[in-house]
Amino acid sequence: MAITESAIVTDAPVESSSSAVSWGPVFAGALAAAAISLLLLLVGTGLGFAMVSPWPSQSASAMTIGVTAAVWLIVVQWLSAGIGGYLTGRLRTKWVGVHTYEVGFRDTAHGLLSWALATLVVAGLLSSSVSAIVGLGAQATASVAAATTGAAATVAANSSSDFSTSYFTDSLLRPADPATATTANTEATAGQLSRILANAAIQGKMSDEDRAYVDRLVAARTGLAEADAKKRVDTVLKEIDDAKVAAQQAADKARKAASTTALLGALSLFIGAFIAAVAAAFGGRQRDDDENVLLQA
Repeated sequence: MAITESAIVTDAPVESSSSAVSWGPVFAGALAAAAISLLLLLVGTGLGFAMVSPWPSQSASAMTIGVTAAVWLIVVQWLSAGIGGYLTGRLRTKWVGVHTYEVGFRDTAHGLLSWALATLVVAGLLSSSVSAIVGLGAQATASVAAATTGAAATVAANSSSDFSTSYFTDSLLRPADPATATTANTEATAGQLSRILANAAIQGKMSDEDRAYVDRLVAARTGLAEADAKKRVDTVLKEIDDAKVAAQQAADKARKAASTTALLGALSLFIGAFIAAVAAAFGGRQRDDDENVLLQA
């Protein structure tokens, strides 16, 4: 018995040729999320300027400003991600012949895509701010390393540096009687003394030969007794050590602040992605439920 071609039954499912991604709702949700982020960031910037004042009694503390800024950035991320994801789920067309579980997965994926696109748009528009944050962390880390390995030799030659031996050199060579001050060989002597101080800052201590020479130089140039000159040198060396410690602490504090900001920002983005995915699934379910109610009516 021959089997005709028409008698053959094919049970294999036919795969749809259309993509499972509806880019229209994704772009719409991302655009809304990006616009809301920029709007809220501008509002936060205005509130931040309102908290800062040149008058100490009218300005909030640095800790208060930092915590408020971090909380506001988290609110901006979560609110914009939620609204963008919800719009993405509500605006997509109904998928026909798709299992309920698959519909939920697609809505979740659409919310994630919308969040990702909005994040890239906002990051592109605020690239300078992001670069400044990253640069702050790198600069702070480099400052700590430089202070540890002996950056004093470099900054001593730069009078505009935060840590310079120029002031301490002037303190050592300040005459006991200002009327006897002279400018002869002042620059050469000050430069030599500054280099000695810089080397001492690098090594962590001043050699016995350098210390004896500095004591004699200060006594000769200032007119102080040898005991008073040694006392002045001790005081200035202590001030240099305190200045180094203060600079290292400031750099380390900036490094920790930049690290905390980056970690909190990453955590906020992760939670924002979750919120966008859940909001899209919720919006898509509401859209399907509303359409089912209209069909039943």
